[in-house]
Amino acid sequence: MYKIPLFKLNFDQEEENAILETLRSKWISTGPKCIELENKFAESIGTRYALTTSNCTVALHLALVALGIKENDEVIVPSLTFAATANCVTYTGAKPVFADINSLTDLTISPTDIQRKITEKTKAIIVMHYGGFPCKMDEIKKIAQDNNLLIIEDASHAPLSEYNGVKIGTLGDISCYSFFSNKNISTGEGGMLVTNNTALFEKAKLLRSHGMTTMSYQRAMGHASNYDINQIGFNYRMDDIRASIGLVQLKKLRTDLIKRANIRHIYIERLTGIDQIIIPFESNNNFVSNYVMPVILKDSNKNKRDIIRDRLHEVGIQTSIHYPALHKFSCYDQGQKLPITEYTEDCLISLPMYGTLSSEEIDFITRNLTVLL
Repeated sequence: MYKIPLFKLNFDQEEENAILETLRSKWISTGPKCIELENKFAESIGTRYALTTSNCTVALHLALVALGIKENDEVIVPSLTFAATANCVTYTGAKPVFADINSLTDLTISPTDIQRKITEKTKAIIVMHYGGFPCKMDEIKKIAQDNNLLIIEDASHAPLSEYNGVKIGTLGDISCYSFFSNKNISTGEGGMLVTNNTALFEKAKLLRSHGMTTMSYQRAMGHASNYDINQIGFNYRMDDIRASIGLVQLKKLRTDLIKRANIRHIYIERLTGIDQIIIPFESNNNFVSNYVMPVILKDSNKNKRDIIRDRLHEVGIQTSIHYPALHKFSCYDQGQKLPITEYTEDCLISLPMYGTLSSEEIDFITRNLTVLL
């Protein structure tokens, strides 16, 4: 066990009580708790529609299918992201085309490289708001408009994050969130698809449950007695047990994000001025989720970074890497070069980040890191 883990669940008696309430209701599959979570989540970010899903990967897949992405299309995606961002493209038969990030201080997808990667086959762009920090959405939206491209926001890191006062998740055609166990909202597994487009929402909702025109809960409540299947869908539903946890987590979210913002401020105070370190997004002024706390080593390499990580682990500090570059994985490797992403992959360390991290623990982390540089 680590003295200071990478993250901690923000769970207490409220989550336990919510689960028990749902169990005692005798309805545990997709039902009233999912509907309540959808409504409250949509309200929290200011969208018309939200749709619970079993995870964010399937939400991304649903988004692409609803938008009409198909075989032989191309979708531009970042390489510095979790595999799901690209895998969901391949599920449709389309090709993910990898773009570099902006810089070592801005780890989001580069609008300049997006522009370079557009071909006649390009149909969409998936942006991933790294760590909850917003992509350069004004530039990306202009590129999309000029080239008739769709935008999917992978907002898995970014519940309640903002871009110039506007909530992330409201800036594209469809947006998707993750409720995996280490995310800002944790339900174990789970996700959410959001949109302001009625037709896209209705299509995604139909596809989420096998293409069935009514759900089990509607039939059980007497609101319908049968159903049709007019297109082949999937089983991408969330259950009410996870939704009940999500409702508690959503209620706690803003308070937790305020705590994370203060923790990030303390980290920056301790690390600013250390020449061997770059702090990505150091000058960001948006309200963000602070999902992770990355630092990048200057003039370094993978071997040096791994030695530092090993030494930190020896004193009880857990770290991680967000993320291995997707374009270098065997299933995607075509010899493409993304130099900023590749340096970041080799020299980035994700430090512990969670709402109950104390100032003393941050001092311990930063002192040990500084000694090793």
